[in-house]
Amino acid sequence: MRHRTSTSRSRLGSVLDHDTERPARVSASGHADGADATTLITDLPYGPKAAEVAREAVAVALHDAEADLLDDARLITSELATNAFASGRPPLVLCVDRRSQTAGGLEVEITVTDGGCSDPAPSSTPAPEEQAESGRGLVIVEALADAWSLTTGTHGTRAWCRLRRGSHHSPDGTH
Repeated sequence: MRHRTSTSRSRLGSVLDHDTERPARVSASGHADGADATTLITDLPYGPKAAEVAREAVAVALHDAEADLLDDARLITSELATNAFASGRPPLVLCVDRRSQTAGGLEVEITVTDGGCSDPAPSSTPAPEEQAESGRGLVIVEALADAWSLTTGTHGTRAWCRLRRGSHHSPDGTH
């Protein structure tokens, strides 16, 4: 199965759009604050491979990031893609926005959207049963992400999170 992937630069009109087996990425400068930014957008298969394809895409987008950021981003993305497949309808789309800050930090925003679901978003992350085999996805996202949100609806669901590392993020999780 081929996946549609689009990458874009931070400058208007600089978009690449193509079909590929693997997600591609484009680095660019152009933010007013001097930050370097890359956006990767890729369709995910609607099926059990969604999480695997999403993890591979994140690895491409964050190829030179610190190992702990890459690990957290891959785990979060896997959980969001799994939730989209399990609870939503096609299409599934992953967007990874990466911004290198001029002060030396890195900010990553990960968004997974799907075609919607009939269940409302939970008002808080429910605690899974101790012996349950599932139900920990949003708990994991909440624990690892600096910020996150989930918006559900019958016409689309959006799960989003932000990770920050480097000069704006300290080891104890404070900013």
